[in-house]
Amino acid sequence: MNKKVLAGVLCLAGLFANAQKLDKFGADLGKKSVMGKEIRVPYTDVINYYGYIKPGAAPDETKNGKKMYYVYVWIPVAAPEIGVRMVSPAPDGSKPSDKDYVMADFTANASDTKNYFDTWVTLERAEGILKIEDVAAKAKGAKWITIDSNDDSSELPAQPSGSKYNSLMRITSETSNPTKSLVMGLYRIGFTTYKRGEVQGSFLAQIGAPVKLPGVAVASKPEDVAKSAKK
Repeated sequence: MNKKVLAGVLCLAGLFANAQKLDKFGADLGKKSVMGKEIRVPYTDVINYYGYIKPGAAPDETKNGKKMYYVYVWIPVAAPEIGVRMVSPAPDGSKPSDKDYVMADFTANASDTKNYFDTWVTLERAEGILKIEDVAAKAKGAKWITIDSNDDSSELPAQPSGSKYNSLMRITSETSNPTKSLVMGLYRIGFTTYKRGEVQGSFLAQIGAPVKLPGVAVASKPEDVAKSAKK
């Protein structure tokens, strides 16, 4: 996987999913209602993660009967809000840039346009990991706090089946609630399929924030998080 630290503002333009435009990722903070329509300011920082799960691939974990796969994210400073969305298959015609995170399997299976899955995502934070140097040693034994989850979002384009089974969540930090406080630390995006088939095929996961978060690092394995931050 191409591991690079987010170095600046990443704009989303020219992305299409299933012949439909994937709109800019907008935040809840500053949301307004104009003539009954919600208007959101786009996230300032957006990280793109292009992935591919081979049919029949072993999961990172089986949890509550679900085959879970993870993407690990180091957040170096407190964030007022974090948004996560995932679409499968990856938007048709979109090409990763050199600033995006790209799994090797995504590149190797670029011609696969048939496989996709009904996404279901979670965002969790590891307890007690406050230094990026501790991630490799402590992540696998850490207690993970579930912050939020989402199955289907009507905001995102439909999948090839015509159903809107892609996922989106926006979490606003709540300082009075430790579970919802978006403090510095190690997070992970868990993804699986709710109940319709296996996790297989391509996907695009995006992580957004309304303010610049320099030093964010993303990796598919905990031991690679610190390496990602050094680049």
